[in-house]
Amino acid sequence: MKNLKIYKIILGLSAPLLLQSCFVAKNYERPEVETENLYRTDQLSQDSTSLGMVSWRTLFKDPILERYIDTALVNNLDIRMALQQIVASEAYLKQGKAGNYPTLNLNGTVTRQENSENSQFGSIFNAPYEQYDLTASLSWEADIWGKIRSNKRAFEATYLQTIEAHKAVKTELIAALASTYYQLLSLDEQLKITNETVENREGSLETTKALKDAGMVTEVAVKQTEAQLYTAKAIKIDLENQIKLLENAFSILLAQPPHAIERSVLESQEIDQELTTGVPYLMLQNRPDVASAEYGLINAFELTNVARSSFYPSITLSASAGFQSLNFDDWIDASSIFNSLVGGLAQPILNGRKIRTQFEVSKAQQESALLNYKQTLLTAGREVSDALYSYQAAVDKIEARQKEYEAYSLATEYSEELLNQGLVNYLEVLTARENSLNSELLLVENKYLRLNAVVTLYQALGGGWQ
Repeated sequence: MKNLKIYKIILGLSAPLLLQSCFVAKNYERPEVETENLYRTDQLSQDSTSLGMVSWRTLFKDPILERYIDTALVNNLDIRMALQQIVASEAYLKQGKAGNYPTLNLNGTVTRQENSENSQFGSIFNAPYEQYDLTASLSWEADIWGKIRSNKRAFEATYLQTIEAHKAVKTELIAALASTYYQLLSLDEQLKITNETVENREGSLETTKALKDAGMVTEVAVKQTEAQLYTAKAIKIDLENQIKLLENAFSILLAQPPHAIERSVLESQEIDQELTTGVPYLMLQNRPDVASAEYGLINAFELTNVARSSFYPSITLSASAGFQSLNFDDWIDASSIFNSLVGGLAQPILNGRKIRTQFEVSKAQQESALLNYKQTLLTAGREVSDALYSYQAAVDKIEARQKEYEAYSLATEYSEELLNQGLVNYLEVLTARENSLNSELLLVENKYLRLNAVVTLYQALGGGWQ
């Protein structure tokens, strides 16, 4: 009967508060953000699909590169650290889901006490005594204002944020692997051209010496040809060094010690996937860092709910039961059983402004998370725009560089023929050769920039994690 009365009291206290619960914890709604003109798409058509939604296996056709990406996705240390973050946040998520459950503690104690003769009870009972306790305590808080629910949602948002962070690491890793791989192929091609140039200039040096002996050129021409040979050799040294450094960087992406990287050739690299950007709204769901920023906003929103609920009273129900005895032999006995049930309501009144401060801090953090979300979205739009223009610029420059190289090649060929006939100054031949080499090297670089622009656009659209 006593327990029934307690239940009635708690229910009476809870009823009016439960009616108000819907006015405390608010529901999250995605903020209004501008996506219509998020990025420029005057080169490529918008579509319901996006390049970022294509699997990386479909985009990259080189089997060697595919093998490296598979290896990196398993071994890369950043990927593995991101996975551990997921494991940690999953543990907090489980804790948040258990928030509605009561807590149960079991406690066993043995107490020996001897009262002072001058104490309140010492003059009556001063002999030492022992007490044996075995207590089970149960406590539960009613989620009247949605605090526990909001806390659980905050943990869920954090968990999903780590999932998106893992996706973002994958997109960055795949983009870095592809970009570095294509750059290695570009350097290989430039090194091949430079090696051929060194061989040609060694032959030109012998020819120039012969022309000097024949009185057709001076020693100045010989030295200038020799200088051009050493210039080509210096370019070769730089290219070989860049290749070694890039191979080391590529090895680290694979979580392996620095080593030589097997690869194909630049001319075999073709990306035939249609470069569609999709409608800008797809960025909200496909790009991991944008999704992660929104989950950060949701987390801050729910923690603001939690801080707001602290202004309102909390209702708790606690119960304890167990065995208590002064004699060890009677400890676990029916006559030693005790129990208690307590219902409580606590309303904060004066607490040094701690609750108000926490609420104001939560509001500020929520606003900061909102600004970060908008900034992340704007940055994503800019990166897509940059990649689109970089791609178009690379395509246009390849055409121009190709014509430039062909013109310089013919100029070199013509000047050498005229030199043999004594019709031009040797300086014109040297200039034509140098321009031809530089133009060919730049042509190869622009081919790499075109491939890299596709990789950059793929990453900017959120591709790589699928």
